[in-house]
Amino acid sequence: MPDALPPLDDLVACPQCDTLHQATDLPDNARAYCQRCGIVLMTSQPAAIARILSLALTAFIMMIAAISFPFLTLDAGGLHNATSVIDAVLAFDEGLAIPLAIAVAFFIMGIPLIRLGALIYALGPLVREQPIRVGARKAFGLAETLRPWSMAEIFIVGVTVALIKVAGMAAVTIGPAFWAFAGVVVITVLKDQLICRYSIWEALEQKAG
Repeated sequence: MPDALPPLDDLVACPQCDTLHQATDLPDNARAYCQRCGIVLMTSQPAAIARILSLALTAFIMMIAAISFPFLTLDAGGLHNATSVIDAVLAFDEGLAIPLAIAVAFFIMGIPLIRLGALIYALGPLVREQPIRVGARKAFGLAETLRPWSMAEIFIVGVTVALIKVAGMAAVTIGPAFWAFAGVVVITVLKDQLICRYSIWEALEQKAG
């Protein structure tokens, strides 16, 4: 007769490949990795949540900068044009293209800002070792739910490809918003690699209790 499974509360599902692992207490400053795909499952590093919060705050500030400053400028045939991310969205503000403008704004700007804001809201009290805010677990769950729908990295890749094609026809000057957007993408990828969802859920449960 096969061995019985441990209680469900003692099982951890890998967020990448769904492989089940049995949760166990880790020594200080240790990490547990998925046996199949190698992603971090659990961590006992006290400073890990503080690092994630710092990255989220940095990415949030850089995202505001990416929206506020010029993205790039084009000079061709004596004409000069500076474009921001908002200008790119407003380019589709007529007729049947309006839904496209709304979708672009939501996936490129709205979802990344909502995700980062939800993380900051949920993790802030944990870093200060205070009781969690009302709705903190829902905020963290929202951030996780929206993770596959954040399209900032796709936008920056598309812009880079377009710049390569346009470079031969016009003088292109990359603005500060481009580098801010690229920084958001890099920091977001790094944050998502460092984040230990199980440990955060456990910390939120303990503070809520």
